[in-house]
Amino acid sequence: MARASTVAVATREEVRRALTGRRRDVGTTLFQVGLLLTLIFALAILLVLLAQVTAQALPVLRDRGGQILSSSYSSVAERAGVRYGIIGSLYLMVFVVVIAFPLGIGAAVYMEEYALDTRFNRIINANIRNLAGVPAIVYGILGLAIFVELLGDVTSSAGAEGKSLLSGGLTIAIMVLPIIIITTAEALRAVPNSIREAGFGVGATRWEVIRSHVLPNAAPGILTGSVLAMARALGETAPLIMVGAVTGFLATSGGLTETLQERFTALPTLIFAYTKKPQPEFQEVAAAGILILMGTIFLVNLTAIILRNRYERKW
Repeated sequence: MARASTVAVATREEVRRALTGRRRDVGTTLFQVGLLLTLIFALAILLVLLAQVTAQALPVLRDRGGQILSSSYSSVAERAGVRYGIIGSLYLMVFVVVIAFPLGIGAAVYMEEYALDTRFNRIINANIRNLAGVPAIVYGILGLAIFVELLGDVTSSAGAEGKSLLSGGLTIAIMVLPIIIITTAEALRAVPNSIREAGFGVGATRWEVIRSHVLPNAAPGILTGSVLAMARALGETAPLIMVGAVTGFLATSGGLTETLQERFTALPTLIFAYTKKPQPEFQEVAAAGILILMGTIFLVNLTAIILRNRYERKW
């Protein structure tokens, strides 16, 4: 009786709000306003930081221009640049594209389209989601233990002692792998089952349905997740320092094998090194490096948006 009375009261309150035009209660409105204020506050902090970095970087970019892009690390502020940092970051992105993308997308396809809903698979899914929130330094320790200490003879030359570009690239690829798996799985889950059923109805195999219908429809979401993964990989510093990133050195004179097995640098590492110096000239160089890093991430995002829009128009 008490439960029926409660339901009747709730129903009358809902009808009253509908008749008077009050479709939202005060709590819902206050919650939405709070979320909006939080968003505005976060954007304001971001704009302040961006304005400060831009104000520091514009003088050195105006005076030196492309010299910063073509110069390597130097202890003299007037000759300091980020050339090898950009090259090293591009090498790391190649590792992400070649290793993390195929493994992450393949794992997500298997978990969503082939794996049964068993307790073991649910545990794996939960662990993957937990790994996506692990701090980057933990992946750096993992890379130090596996790729530097355990597999050091394979990942580097004798002089590098396991700390090499190959170790850094493998560590970064593993770090972003859970993000790619999760975003790809969500994109596959968003594809309507009617598309799969239509493919099965005309006699297509499971792989043919996935290849020709599911993956093309999920491509926009997969690209979005890939962009998030690459943006995180471009901005990480701690795991790279753990596995051998140094300030301003990158082996480019030898072949590809020598480059992969020698010490390396990356753009975040150079920015970190410049910010530690007390001279204001180095702070300006660091600010210029931050703008270059942000520009690189923007270009990656723009490319992914263009590809995503292309797939959306096609399908």
